[in-house]
This record gives sequence, structure tokens and C-alpha cells, in this order.
Amino acid sequence: MVFVSAMAVLAVVAAVGVLVDPRVLTGAPIWLKPFKFAVSFVLYGTTLAWMLSLLPRRSRTAEWAGTTIVAMSLVEMVVIVGQVLRGTTSHYNETTPLNAALWQVMGASIMVLFIAHFVIGIVVLRHPIADRVAAYAVGLGLGLSLLGMLVAVPMVLPSQDPGIEGIAGAHSVGVADGGPGLPLIGWSTTGGDLRIGHFVGLHALQALPILAMLLNRFLGTRLDERSRVRLLVVAGGAYGVLTMLLTWQALRGQPLLRPDALTLAAVAALVVTTATAAGLVVARRRRPELALAA
Repeated sequence: MVFVSAMAVLAVVAAVGVLVDPRVLTGAPIWLKPFKFAVSFVLYGTTLAWMLSLLPRRSRTAEWAGTTIVAMSLVEMVVIVGQVLRGTTSHYNETTPLNAALWQVMGASIMVLFIAHFVIGIVVLRHPIADRVAAYAVGLGLGLSLLGMLVAVPMVLPSQDPGIEGIAGAHSVGVADGGPGLPLIGWSTTGGDLRIGHFVGLHALQALPILAMLLNRFLGTRLDERSRVRLLVVAGGAYGVLTMLLTWQALRGQPLLRPDALTLAAVAALVVTTATAAGLVVARRRRPELALAA
């Protein structure tokens, strides 16, 4: 939470930078990337801290993993902000030996963070949380956020080589990075954008616990715990498929808001399947008092 507080301060500083610094980098205000990353780390750190607080007893392994995540996140932000101060990009930048070294440091830090995040997921699974709905939300959220990290891997594969000397990757597919994009988030409106699936997958960490809270709050008197858990599992499965679907759409060079017939058919199939599965769960529901009597 100390790190979260620091990122909150950085988010404010970066927001001011967006407003007062006229420099533009790859088609966006130069301070926009630090702002987005700072906000993301505020959400990520706060959520992880809350999840660790749900553990029935203290886990030194989880604490060390959490400390590792903070350290690697700090490395990431130091490089990002440092490169902004130098007036250059942090991601994919190998234009000089220093820039290449910093980019490699960022890649290594993300790999270590991924492993530490995975360790926290294992600890959570080994320390059952009393509320089963919350337990499934935390477990699925941690797992799907790992998927969100993995779907970013294509950004640095050889297929994403933009053909520009010194640039070792890209998040856009079919168009150059820095082209027309959606306001603030910048997702490409003319080609595919791998950041979309990455973003959606990462935020399963918040979306599924919020869903668990809503299920317990509004359906706690209508559905037994098992039914609420099943609904959460259905939602988690749909969320994972959506993450992959968005990544698949991006890899085909297709803008988010301009889906073709095949993408629309896949979305429709996902909606119908999810609605059917949720309907079956609700149809087999039992009221909590009846479940207790049984």
C-alpha cells in the first residue's frame, strides 16, 4: 500500500505533465504512458493487498511474493519515467545500447513479476477462504490476470517487427504504432491492438471480485452459495474466452470497433453460451434456507 500511495502521487504528477508538457511521443502526450501505468499499478496493488488480507492466516511466501511484485513494479516505473525525462520511448526501444539495456531490464522485471503473481495464486489456493464465492473470485481473478499478461507476449514476437531499425516490437497489428486511436486509452481505430486483450485480462483481478460482491449482495437471499459459485465460474470462463477473442481479433489486424462477420459470430456464440449456462444454474437454484435444511 506504500507503493500504491507512491503510484497515486505519480499519477497526479503525470496528469499534470499531460496538461503542461507539449511533447508528443508515438502519437500521444509523452506523460500519458506513465499516467496509465501509475493508475494501473494503483488498482493492481490495492486489489492484491485486499486479496492477501482475505487469507485465514499469515503467509510468509505470499509476503515475499508481494514484496517482489512491488520491487519489479518499481523497476518498471523507474524506467518508464526515466525514459520520459530523457524524451524517448521505453517499450521496444533498442535504438542505443542504453535504451536496449533498459528495455531488457523491463522485460526481465515483468517475467519476475509474473512468477511472483503466480506464487500468490498458489498460496491463495492452498489457504481456503471462508467465503467460497469470494475464494473462487480471487482464484479466477488471479489466474485470468496471468492470462492477461501472457496475451501481451505477441507484442515482442518476430511477427510484430515493424521494420524500423532499433524498434523491437509493436502493440498494433497491420498498422504502425502511434496512429489514430480511441481517446485517452489510445487503442488503434485503424488496425488491431494487442493492448485490448491485455487490458481486459489483467482487470479480471478487479472484475470477478466485484461480481462476487454483487452476487452476495443482491442474490445472497435468493440463491444458495453453490449456485452463486457456479454463476461466478460461468462468468470467469466467459471472461477468459473474451480475453482470447479480443486478442484473436487484434492479431487479425482488426480494430475493436470495426468487427467483421466472423468476430461478431464469435461474440454472439459467447453471449448465447454464457447466457444459457447462467440460465441453467439459476433454473437449478435453491433458496439458502432450503439448502441449509437439506
